[in-house]
Amino acid sequence: MWGTLNLEFARNVVERLIQNNMEKRIKARLEEKYQKEVASALKEEFGIKNIMAVPKIVKIVVNVGTGEAGKNKETMEAFIKDLSAICGQRPSIQKAKVSVASFGVREGMPVGLRVTLRGKRMYDFLDKLVSITLPRLRDFRGIPGKSFDKFGNYTLGVEEHIVFPEIDMTKVVKPFGFEITIVTSAKETDKARRLLELMGMPFEK
Repeated sequence: MWGTLNLEFARNVVERLIQNNMEKRIKARLEEKYQKEVASALKEEFGIKNIMAVPKIVKIVVNVGTGEAGKNKETMEAFIKDLSAICGQRPSIQKAKVSVASFGVREGMPVGLRVTLRGKRMYDFLDKLVSITLPRLRDFRGIPGKSFDKFGNYTLGVEEHIVFPEIDMTKVVKPFGFEITIVTSAKETDKARRLLELMGMPFEK
């Protein structure tokens, strides 16, 4: 019995290792686009001599404020399941550091969810966002171009998570919104915006 279980466990480990190695070898479409087109275009446009100084996307952070849902175990589990499907990665639970009686918040209570995406998952998420999710929004005419901070990072709000293709509306417990922050190495707004434009971000004209 134990020998059979150990053999099955070993097979599962090997399968996961093979899958992980395949994911690492297969580059995301936008990653290839950046390496083959975007980096050289930015280098030429801004007169950047050192290729290491060319702006790039470092990570994408998705934040959900759970509000009252944080008090309901079933709703929280549904939020985690849906956000995991959207991002391809399980979120971490953000807990209150202090109690706030006026808001009914106790120390240690779940108040949010966060996913930090890097590498292939980051590029896959961005590709899905610009190629599928944003274009399917009703009356979509582009995203605001003024949502950059002084460090060259861009934040976009999503009103309801049901706009993502992974979500089956018939199985949604409760719609929720979230913020997507694209962290870049640009440090300057004009370079960060141009980077995202070349990567396909549809800014308002």
